[in-house]
Amino acid sequence: MIATSGGRRSELGGQGPGGGGRRAGPCRPGNGAQGSGFRGQRAGRTAANALGGVARGLAVLVVLAATAAAAAPPPIQLVGRDPAGHGLLLRTQGKLVLMVSGTPEQMGAAHGTLLKELARKLVERVLYLVGGAESIHSGTWFLDRMDEIRRRTLPHIPERFLVECDALSKAAGVSQRDGRYANLFPERFHCSGVAVRGKATKDGSVLHARVLDYMRDINLQGAACVQVFMPEGHNKWMSLGYAGFIGTVTAMNEKGLAIGEMGGRGQGDWDGVPMTLLLRDVMERAGTVEEGLDILRKAPRTCEYFYVLSDKSRAMAGVHADARQITVLRPGQQHPLLPHVPADTVLMSAGDRAQKLSERIQERYGQIDVAAMIDIIKRPVAMNSNLHDAIFAPETLDMWFADAGKHTPACDEPYAHCNLRDLIGLYEEVRDRRTGQSR
Repeated sequence: MIATSGGRRSELGGQGPGGGGRRAGPCRPGNGAQGSGFRGQRAGRTAANALGGVARGLAVLVVLAATAAAAAPPPIQLVGRDPAGHGLLLRTQGKLVLMVSGTPEQMGAAHGTLLKELARKLVERVLYLVGGAESIHSGTWFLDRMDEIRRRTLPHIPERFLVECDALSKAAGVSQRDGRYANLFPERFHCSGVAVRGKATKDGSVLHARVLDYMRDINLQGAACVQVFMPEGHNKWMSLGYAGFIGTVTAMNEKGLAIGEMGGRGQGDWDGVPMTLLLRDVMERAGTVEEGLDILRKAPRTCEYFYVLSDKSRAMAGVHADARQITVLRPGQQHPLLPHVPADTVLMSAGDRAQKLSERIQERYGQIDVAAMIDIIKRPVAMNSNLHDAIFAPETLDMWFADAGKHTPACDEPYAHCNLRDLIGLYEEVRDRRTGQSR
């Protein structure tokens, strides 16, 4: 069901991840994975159609006993609408889904209106709690450092992102300075990423996992939400993100291109596009791995980062880039800084985590599906600071994801599931229904 504030409901069908995470598969939890979910179904579709695999909407995985596998799916609640008609806020099983569309100003205003309180709290937490600790640690006043980052990155940031950020800040009641600083906050991630295909996976399709290890202890997860951006003139895409942030570190677009990153060194190399906004630019303008690589190569870059990209054609690449160079690793390509990389595999991690990731891939080689990947990226591949995890299926636009709990890393939390194509369809359905009612 999808429940509106007025109590009206439209039917949504149900479906779980299946053995390989394919959309038509039955719900089959395995290897410790939490298993079942639901998808939306357009009003008027029959139960036979739903059982036939055409159910649409948002799917969320919950822990179910085998006897409860056929239970009715949980509801999607419509929490809020942007009064200007450019956004929706949904909630399902404790997960927020923000959907915004239109011009940069319209999307920013909708974002700030629908997530006002969460955005304000997160900006304050990042800038003043983390910033204060950073000042003590570095001996440099944090806001002075942020002003330097702003001045040096500003010439390289696409104007549409600044307009959206400022509109968000205005709607949320945050100063323009603080809104921009929060979105330019220097990232220090210690993450892992891996993409597998062909011989490595159970059905040959691409599975792309992303592990974000970052500041779980300041409760960023309290502002977590799936964000769906539908900008005029650019690709629609979704981010596993946070209220008040317009960039991304974990994303997939409607063309079937997915990306995740891992932080490195190079603090102080600020003369370029901030990494989170660079990845957003990739999402909005690229449709394939090669197009994404072209944008990364041509853009003025900042600090050292590592990326994993994958797309629906089963292309995959690993990237090591900083302000001065970019190195691309193809599937199965070895590198002296990495452990053994199996065929049809791209991985990015470091130290013992990278070694364990390689070992687990080899142990499950040829049998990797969504449930296996959830196990593969558990600790110690994920760190205690594990803020969120995501598994993409670019060929079907599915994403399985988990956010950290209050005291637990994301890898120990239940996974949720959504499908980008279905979310876009649901948004359009609600919008069209409202337009029809207003005539």
